[in-house]
Amino acid sequence: MNKTFRTLFCLGAAFAAASAFAQAGKPPVPVVPVAGTPAENDGANTPAIIVAGDEAVLSAQMAGRIQKVTVGLGTSFAADTVLVEFDCAERQAQLDAAKAESLGARETHLAKLRLQGLGAAGELEVTTAAAAAGKAAAQVKLIDSQISYCKVAAPYAGRVAKVRVKASETVNIGQPLLEIVNTGGLKATMNVPASYMQWLRPGSPVTLKSPNGKTYSAKVARLNSRIDGVSQTLEVEAMLGRAAGLIPGMVLDASFPKRPQ
Repeated sequence: MNKTFRTLFCLGAAFAAASAFAQAGKPPVPVVPVAGTPAENDGANTPAIIVAGDEAVLSAQMAGRIQKVTVGLGTSFAADTVLVEFDCAERQAQLDAAKAESLGARETHLAKLRLQGLGAAGELEVTTAAAAAGKAAAQVKLIDSQISYCKVAAPYAGRVAKVRVKASETVNIGQPLLEIVNTGGLKATMNVPASYMQWLRPGSPVTLKSPNGKTYSAKVARLNSRIDGVSQTLEVEAMLGRAAGLIPGMVLDASFPKRPQ
């Protein structure tokens, strides 16, 4: 009896092992989403990322030593606020010298004109003096335009996202100085099911809800011109404008009206 039991037990174990080995080579059964889920039909919550309407990296338009950085990380500023100042003492001296040279060239030109009226100067002398005066004036304009790069002003009101330089550092032309964002024109970007394209249009209302329960109203501004082939989703942008308590990078829940019948 014991011998028969042991034989049956061994046969059962061998059968179980063979069955497990056969199943190991089979691919997993794919999970098929159920049609008609809320995510596709009734505008359920969709994650939305808040982004700034405008973002910019301000770079140096001149090479030189930074004298002052007037803002820090997260600082708010108004449009045309000076954010970074360069040490431009040398360029200012060059401008003063160019202005003096321009004044001398202009006076020489006027003197030649007076002498020409008296018959003591020829046409060539007057033309040469005029050309020298024009060249000196152009040099003044060139150095003056370079001096305008000594102060980096904000193109719009916003906040500082990153400070890349410090006072007393020497930078080259094109080197990034600051990263800024415009918090006055916030947008929400989200990916919705591709089926939304059948009824979602620019101007459609969107309700955004923050983690603390506060809600914000927005409107669809743009829809991507193509659908993502892998996820079968459509990228959507909604305009918020100025919204207290929201900053770029926050994630909110977006909900849309129910799909029209």
